[in-house]
This record gives sequence, structure tokens and C-alpha cells, in this order.
Amino acid sequence: MMQPPPPRRLPSQPRRLVTKLIHSDSIHSPYYNPGATTLDRARWAIESSLARIAYLKARIESGLNTTNDVRGGVIPIDIGIEFLLNFSIGEPPVPQLAIMDTGSILTWVQCLPCTICFNQLHPIFDPSKSSTYVDIPCKSPTCNHLKFHSQVEFRCDSFYRCGYSLQYMDKSTTAGNVAFEKLTFMTSDEGTVSVPSMVFGCGHNINDFLASKITGVMGLAYHSTSSPFQLGSKFSYCISNINDPYYNHNRLIIGDGAYIEGYSTPIAVHDNLYHLTLEGISMGEKRLDINRDLFGKDRVVMDSGTTDTLLTRSGFEPLKAEVQSLICGLLTQEVDSKNPGYLSYRGVVDEELKGFPVVTFHLAGGADLVLDIDNMFRQTDLVLDIDNMFQHGHG
Repeated sequence: MMQPPPPRRLPSQPRRLVTKLIHSDSIHSPYYNPGATTLDRARWAIESSLARIAYLKARIESGLNTTNDVRGGVIPIDIGIEFLLNFSIGEPPVPQLAIMDTGSILTWVQCLPCTICFNQLHPIFDPSKSSTYVDIPCKSPTCNHLKFHSQVEFRCDSFYRCGYSLQYMDKSTTAGNVAFEKLTFMTSDEGTVSVPSMVFGCGHNINDFLASKITGVMGLAYHSTSSPFQLGSKFSYCISNINDPYYNHNRLIIGDGAYIEGYSTPIAVHDNLYHLTLEGISMGEKRLDINRDLFGKDRVVMDSGTTDTLLTRSGFEPLKAEVQSLICGLLTQEVDSKNPGYLSYRGVVDEELKGFPVVTFHLAGGADLVLDIDNMFRQTDLVLDIDNMFQHGHG
């Protein structure tokens, strides 16, 4: 595992930066579709999550030899981007709306001059008009360190500037040069805080990028060029009910002041992705009969671009069987021809599943992730679907 060098700290950098996150289905998001039903959103989430997990599996199996990066919108629909955040870049500041991605090592935005760019809501950033923009030379230590990373191809351009190029799973690409620039974040209390001289990618050539409206990607992966490691090596994020389009309190916290609440579990890093160890699953007080070696040490990837928790078939089937046995005789099972891999029942969650046992994911270190009926089921008209966290993975 490659360890990132110590982050470059400046005296004026904030110790703790707290900013709002916007879910793509939120009314505060440019992707919000008021005509979409709960079932529509559920199916979008399934498609997005399955596409994302297919990429992550391929990336892990290929190890450090892969040259692909990862982002939220990995399938040919705009829905599936998951979480967005606002910030501004340059001086004077130019607003940005970026995808938050724990799988990307580099924060990048579209820049002028733009050979090929996609449509975005805000004006494209013009570095020639910013008083705080500084190109990074090819021979600088920052560029030399980046050249040895497998996710991104770094090179010198004709002006001896540090350049980058990366390709995503859907074959879209972004390329440009790497520079220092001032980033200004909107804080959770509607204020602002500025961070000088952050490394970012200034994208001049973006091909086949299927997402629109956003301006780029905020990279949170484990690497010295990602935003957390430039601000102190820590970050945390807190999300709540993503099914409520009016919920406005999702938060991203970056910097040394990021804090941990409740029980903790060890996090390992492989190929710049964050891994956890899942030791078992319970339904109510019953520990399910799942071989502990099935999950293994550090085999669960934590990824902001995947809405649903997916399990291997051997882990999914015992959980599915236990849910079926508990609901048998209470509700009528429905068949969903489009999504045969998960369970659907006719009924009302809040009325007919009161007191239904919780599902607990037992993580290493004694941390338990407890999921109640609101996390397990999604109400779609009079049909309630067992949530996609029980959709089986492939592998």
C-alpha cells in the first residue's frame, strides 16, 4: 500500500471545514425530478449501484495495474451521481458544483480554454482571470510524486506544465494540467472559508462525460493530492434520509477537526479505496449462518458513489431466506420482473411491519451498523420493496 506523503499545510488553512452535501434526488439538486416516483428512484439507485460495483470489483481484481479512475455517474443516465457539493475556485471566486467521490484522488473542474467540454450550470472557470492561479511545473516534487500513481496518467505538456489524463469506466476521459488555486467553500452556517494553494486538475479536454450540469469532481481518496490530505488528512461525512427530497442537513467535514462519534471500526486502504471488515450479519437477535471467511479481512469497500449495500450471493441468500420466513403469512409477496433479485411485498411499511426485527452488520472492532425498517424497505405505492441493500452482488 502506497502511503501518501504528509500533507502540505499552510498557516491560513482551516483546522475544520464543514460544508453541505446535496443528494442528487434532493430538491436542492439540479438533477431533482419532481415527476419521478419512489419506484423510479429505487430503480435508478439499483442501476447506478450495480454499475459502480462492477467497476470497483474489476479495479480491485486488476490491482494497481489499472489506469481507470472512478466517479459517481458511471452509467449513461444523470441520476446516480449521488452527492454533490458547492465550492468556488479562484480570485475572484467562480462557483462550482462537483461530485463528491471517495474513489478519486484528484479534484478537477472544467477550465478555459476548453477544447471539448460538457454543458454546466455555472460559467466555466478561466484561470487567466484568476489572480491566485499558479501552474505546477513538470519538475516540481508535486508533479513527480503524481507521475507514479496508477489511477492517473501524468505528463508534461508543450509549456512544461504538469499535465494529467484519466479515463473512467464508461470510457469518458478528462485531461488538462495540474495547478495550485484558492478554493472557497460554503460552510454549513451559510458562511464561507477559503483555502489557498490547493492542488487541482484544470480540465481542458473532457470527452464523452455523460453527466451534465456539474462542473467536475471533488476527490476524497487516500492520496496526497485529494482534498482531505491537503487539509489535514481527515474527513468525515454524515447523511440522513436520502428519500426525503427536502432534507437539507447532509454534511461533509474536512480537516484535522473531523470527529468520530459512536463506535469505530478499522479502515484499511488498498489502491486508494477505503476498506472495512464485515464479520457477520444478524436479524434481530439471531446471528445468520454465514461463513465468516466469506467476507474476509478488509473485503468491504466503502464508496460514496454507491447508494446501496451489495452482498455476495452466499451472504445475501441467508439474509433473504430469514426475511422471507419472518414475513411469510403476514404479507403477500409480489414479483417484480424488472428486479427479480430482491423481495417485494404488498403492504404499508409503517403499519404492517411495526416491530419488525432490525438487521445488524457486525464490523471489526465491535462496531455495529443497525438498520431498521426504514433502511430495509422502500415504500412504492402499496408495494413495499425490501431495500436494495439486500440486492445480491456478483462475485
